[in-house]
Amino acid sequence: MNCFDNAFWELLDSLVKDSEIVIDRPKGTAHPRYPDSIYKVDYGYLKNTSSMDGGGIDVWVGSGEKRIDAIMCIVDCLKRDSEIKILIGCTEEEKELVYQTHNETQYMKGILIRR
Repeated sequence: MNCFDNAFWELLDSLVKDSEIVIDRPKGTAHPRYPDSIYKVDYGYLKNTSSMDGGGIDVWVGSGEKRIDAIMCIVDCLKRDSEIKILIGCTEEEKELVYQTHNETQYMKGILIRR
C-alpha cells in the first residue's frame, strides 16, 4: 500500500463518518424486486450521497467493529452500470457473503478490495 492508497481510505472514512447510515434492507429480508434473494448482511446507503444509480452510496454493515473493511467494485450488465459498495464492520464470513451476493448471477460481477 502506498500513500495514495491511504488517502483513499482516509477520505472514505471521512465520508462515512460525516454521513448517516440508513439500513433499508436488514439482514434476513427479501430483495424488493427479487423475493427469492434474501439479504444475509444488513444493506443500506449513506444519506445525502449519490452513486451511479442515482441513489445514495451503498453500504453493507456487518456485525464487527464499525470501521471500513473493504469495498466491492460491481459491474451490472442488466442495469448497464458500475458502482462501489462500502463494507463496514464485516467479519470475514460476512465479506464472503457479500462477495457471493455480487457474483451469483451471470449479469453481475464484483471484486472485493480489502483495506
